[in-house]
Amino acid sequence: MENNFVNGKTLIGELVSSYPETADVLFGIGMHCLGCPASQAESLEDACAVHGANAESVVKAINDRIAEGRV
Repeated sequence: MENNFVNGKTLIGELVSSYPETADVLFGIGMHCLGCPASQAESLEDACAVHGANAESVVKAINDRIAEGRV
């Protein structure tokens, strides 16, 4: 079963607020600006583009991290 808690359109602010356990995934790819007001309204896809990360891979890693906490 595939876990789709978030997708590329999910806003960074919403993601970090709803799933704080995902911050380390974002930090791991160089997104250290999670608290920045501008990033709060940025989609995960857009943030990945700015940071040179593959959005599909990041979304999968984030969904996997959320799923881990729900087992």
